[in-house]
Amino acid sequence: MRKETILLLFILLLAGFLRFWQLDSIPPGLYPDVAINGNDALSAWEGRDFKVFYPENNGREGLFLNLIALSFAVFGPSAWMIKAVAAVIGLLTVLGTYLLAKELFPNHKYLSLVSALLLATSFWHLNFSRLGFRAVMVPFFLVFFSYFLFRAFRKKEVCSALLAGAFFGLGFHTYIAFRVAPLLLPFILAPFYLVYRRESQQKKYFSLSIVFFLTTFVVALPIGLYFLNHPQDFLGRAAGVSVFSSANPIFGLAQSFFVHLQMFVFVGDSNWRHNLPGFPQLSPGLGILMFLGLFVLARYLVRECRQREWPKVAVQGFLLSWFFVLLLPGVLTSEGIPHSLRTIGVLPVAYILTGLGLFWLKERFTKRPLVFVTALALVISLGVFFDPYRYFFVWARNPNVEGAFTKNYLAVGNLLNSLPEGTKKYVIVNEPGVPVLGSAGLPMPAQTPIFIERSVFGRRRATYLLPADLDKIQTDGQETVVVPLKDDPETFEKLKTIFPSGQIGEENKLKIYKISRP
Repeated sequence: MRKETILLLFILLLAGFLRFWQLDSIPPGLYPDVAINGNDALSAWEGRDFKVFYPENNGREGLFLNLIALSFAVFGPSAWMIKAVAAVIGLLTVLGTYLLAKELFPNHKYLSLVSALLLATSFWHLNFSRLGFRAVMVPFFLVFFSYFLFRAFRKKEVCSALLAGAFFGLGFHTYIAFRVAPLLLPFILAPFYLVYRRESQQKKYFSLSIVFFLTTFVVALPIGLYFLNHPQDFLGRAAGVSVFSSANPIFGLAQSFFVHLQMFVFVGDSNWRHNLPGFPQLSPGLGILMFLGLFVLARYLVRECRQREWPKVAVQGFLLSWFFVLLLPGVLTSEGIPHSLRTIGVLPVAYILTGLGLFWLKERFTKRPLVFVTALALVISLGVFFDPYRYFFVWARNPNVEGAFTKNYLAVGNLLNSLPEGTKKYVIVNEPGVPVLGSAGLPMPAQTPIFIERSVFGRRRATYLLPADLDKIQTDGQETVVVPLKDDPETFEKLKTIFPSGQIGEENKLKIYKISRP
């Protein structure tokens, strides 16, 4: 077995270990945005109604949810299984990054391995591979679409063009950030047209391009038709957070662009669900290498354009455009910036650029190999050890993380499941959130205990009420347990007024109101 294959297998095993280790408890809780994916997946499988788009919770493309539904059918529903689907996609993205880097830079022996290793151990990618968010599919489809498209033009393979179109078309079924991906195509298609024209093979070029575009069209058509018939769902929440809705759009755009550039080196996403606040998106030192790689690539692009080395122009122009284009979903917004979820598509190219920066240093210091070995050791240690340590032993143990992932909602669901069938159960949804029409207009926080109930019993056993509807509680002479999502003294006072015989108690660190049989 070749040494490179052994190293790749080691990287994939490491990536898999990091994505599945303690997945049941890290991250803690079950965030409502993830829980609603589970609820919709359960409903899709039970009703055999797999949608291309699920309009609840500001709208979600259906591919990820439908994959969860299939996993539930095979392995059974659980919070772990939702996260496991994302973890598998994250693992395959590491493989895709290796294949893409090897396709783009066949003469750089270890660039593909270094890029894959850095992505495998990246806090940024590791985190989103374990959350159960559909956005993790964006880098997956980007790396495989681009790998097969470059392979199609290099080897003149119709099959690769078809696969590239399939991956590109499926990308539109993932997350809104993928919709900027068509901006990448001219940077691949134009240089390769010049290559094929030089070889007098324009017919072959157009046949490959037609296969790619036709496949993309067919695969993306279902969601395109959905948006044609439901235009209000096309933008969803994006319009509300657009930088162009601010008082000074030009200043806001410039500010957002700068903030998203600096996040790789200085201060990254401040959302506890996305990052360890105060830390950059890349490990210390890696961000500098990434910008070095970006600068080197830009210089090479200018040189290759002058020399008309069109295959190299395609590679360099594509990577540069990928970096800036996939920043746009974050740059074009003004809320929560820098935003690592919206810019998740930039992850693979960020680490390919980091590898390029590192190997550029190697070429500069051929007479001083010790300098390169030191830099390589620093990168490997920062990438392989620093980010996983920061994720599992710093971020995961911070008490802010439990609140960010609403661990108490999961505790409510587990408490409900522990109660006997004969006990009447009520959940008071006294936390704000987007109303979910499919759940009688209940706010989003109710999705977590609802899923926990359904995953065990196949149905909701509890009745969910808003704080204004406490008078709808009916004991019917049975033992009744009322659990508010939030410990709210006002709610308990009202319950005491309505049911004076009840008592405030505590179960599993949750305050409950228990009404015994008369």
